Amino acid sequence: MLILIIFAAEINAEQMKLHIFNPEHDIALATNVKRFTAPHAARQLRSEMGFLPALWASDGDMVMVDDIKAAEHRLNRLKRYAANVSLVSLNNAPSLQLLQHHLDEIESVEPWGWDSGVAEILQKVGLPQKLIPHTKHLEDIRQLSNRCWAASNLLPEVRRADDLMMGESWYIKDFNELSLKVSGSGCYVMKAPWSSSGRGIRYLTHPDHWLRNQTWARNIIERQGGIMLEPYYNKVKDFGMEFLAHADGSVTYEGLSLFQTINGAYSGSIIDTEAEKQMILERYVPTQLLQTTRNTICEVLSRNLKNRYQGPLGVDMMIVTDADNQLRLHPCVELNLRRTMGHVALSFDVGETIPRRLMRIFYTDKYHFRVSMVKKT
Repeated sequence: MLILIIFAAEINAEQMKLHIFNPEHDIALATNVKRFTAPHAARQLRSEMGFLPALWASDGDMVMVDDIKAAEHRLNRLKRYAANVSLVSLNNAPSLQLLQHHLDEIESVEPWGWDSGVAEILQKVGLPQKLIPHTKHLEDIRQLSNRCWAASNLLPEVRRADDLMMGESWYIKDFNELSLKVSGSGCYVMKAPWSSSGRGIRYLTHPDHWLRNQTWARNIIERQGGIMLEPYYNKVKDFGMEFLAHADGSVTYEGLSLFQTINGAYSGSIIDTEAEKQMILERYVPTQLLQTTRNTICEVLSRNLKNRYQGPLGVDMMIVTDADNQLRLHPCVELNLRRTMGHVALSFDVGETIPRRLMRIFYTDKYHFRVSMVKKT
């Protein structure tokens, strides 16, 4: 039996939210089972970074973590940024009494991302069914999170909004068709329909790369029903845009996400004003192009997400050079129908008198979270 205990002097919020950092979310979507064991790295990231929701939560909210003491220790170093939250854990404590006493005060549950795995955990804990999406809703989220959906429904509409945009992607269900496609000239990127943090991606930039990755590609097609194939672009800069899908179906723009990656995996985000982040991107593309892109994304997603998804989401993009070495915008490399590290960066206070900062997650023997000042370049 799963047991929860709340470590807090007092819970006094009339309405509170329960937050959960489940970075294994994208892997859970691929696996599509209620009970699965995430890879060690994902379990470690969840265990050591479980405190993160305190950065965007409100005072009086609850945050579910694996290790209460470790989370408290991390939060003590981040007091200036974190809300006054109550920590809950599935891993220790003999009683559900305090949580059950406050069940009526839980207004909503906000995981990093909704999937059948986290829904199953919450059901076992005993949370009211009204706080947990039903099976059809979870399946909608999963299908919308498939890279195929964004490649077919979002990318083409956004791309045609301006001649300075480029980008294409194909969903291939047959291995022989894939083999024929990549055996010709050109460089490609293969992506699993559901994957996370740079995993599930293979680059075909040399003839030998296809030979090395045939078995992987065949397995992805068998397990996930198909595979994404994209041209290999000459990337100049990664960035993203963050949005929020509302209950009435509208989608609003939240801000730019300027992030760094190492070997395709997220490593850090810039924390600064929207104006400063726009100035960085203006070196590459016009501000009007960014405005057109975000407006078109809001319009397209507002038509498609109503009654299907509500919550934070992000669209990863990149600035690339074309065959003529001209800078172009790829407006939808990936749609993340969940909270993102870009949203985390946007939760920090910014202003003209506050220095630019870099929010980083890095790994030594464990995962570390740091916020440090950086010079403007």
